[in-house]
Amino acid sequence: MIFSVFANLNNNETKAIAGEVLDVLKDTDCRIYFDKKYYDVISNENCEFLSSAELMQVCDIAIVIGGDGTTMKIAKKAAILGKPTLGINGGRLGFLSGIERNELNLLKDVIEGKYQLEERMMLKAEIIENEKAVKTFHCLNDAIFSRGDFARLIDIKVTSNGRELLDTRADGVIVSTPTGSTAYSLAAGGPVLSPDLNCFEVTSICPHSLMDRSIVVSSDNQLTVETISDVSNNAILTCDGEPPVDISANTSVIISLSPYRARLVKIKPDNFYEVMKKKLIERRA
Repeated sequence: MIFSVFANLNNNETKAIAGEVLDVLKDTDCRIYFDKKYYDVISNENCEFLSSAELMQVCDIAIVIGGDGTTMKIAKKAAILGKPTLGINGGRLGFLSGIERNELNLLKDVIEGKYQLEERMMLKAEIIENEKAVKTFHCLNDAIFSRGDFARLIDIKVTSNGRELLDTRADGVIVSTPTGSTAYSLAAGGPVLSPDLNCFEVTSICPHSLMDRSIVVSSDNQLTVETISDVSNNAILTCDGEPPVDISANTSVIISLSPYRARLVKIKPDNFYEVMKKKLIERRA
């Protein structure tokens, strides 16, 4: 089995976890690759080095050491090639991680095939200008429409298959996947959705209304989002925490089901709700 390890080895804690991964796997027949830019950082006879472009191509499983942001970024790249991702929590929550640092011996179960693949739907966000798609994002968590530089409410209209779904004045609107329902959408008051569902969750951010609540629609639907801001301030679109893109009154964004699905390696027997209880309730108690 071939593992490619994706990690920021300039971070001392991440580097230490990477060393422990190599120690666990040193007596196995698997091959372990790191980005060659870290050759002088983690020189080790138990691993090999490739360019960042080659890492994803050669691996059977992409191992990610880091927090949810890092795992999400790599899982999306792996999804395009149909490769599975195993997250090792090197951050805070580690909601997308398959194992914690003190559970690295479970890597041997992966080599023996004692794991499952948990598929997560993704959404596609296309920025439309003059009836043409000028930029496309594939999101594992969410597409967020929010006000720009000024603390002013914006008007946002969301339609579903051409029929009005939401017309709100707010700080913004979050369109999330079930995976993203435990991220910003949860903080904005949205419900938690099981990650095996195929749907979009639409949640307003600080709406100027007493009746505005989250809406859940099937991912078979195509959503169109339009924003209206004042003349000196455009709204912005942020996809999975990537750098924001300006969205003007002449721009619309079409949200639909992405053709790609993230595949997360699941080793432990606990289900989504047990993980949620550990990560979001017990850890903060």
